[in-house]
Amino acid sequence: MKKLILLGLVIWLSLNAFAKSVQADTKTESIVGHVITQVIQGNDMDHSEVLTNELNALMHQFSIDIMETLLQNMPNILDSISAQLRQELDKQYKCSLQSDDYKNKDCS
Repeated sequence: MKKLILLGLVIWLSLNAFAKSVQADTKTESIVGHVITQVIQGNDMDHSEVLTNELNALMHQFSIDIMETLLQNMPNILDSISAQLRQELDKQYKCSLQSDDYKNKDCS
């Protein structure tokens, strides 16, 4: 019985350690890992589309960071303008993620 419990504990610890070692800390690490896996497996992949999507996400985050900086420096002037620009940036980013075959009515 002790051996069975010890074996179960060792298996559980091994699987738990393996699961933690496989997790990526950032989205970028996940994407790079996926691209490397696809290249090793020999699957055809559109690297330019992956790069375009990643750059779109980075530019979206950068735009929001700039707006937050402006809002901190000039809060009284930019309150309503900041909200409108953030909504417009979100809309542009969401529309850029949609394929040409399917677009929301806001993206037409």
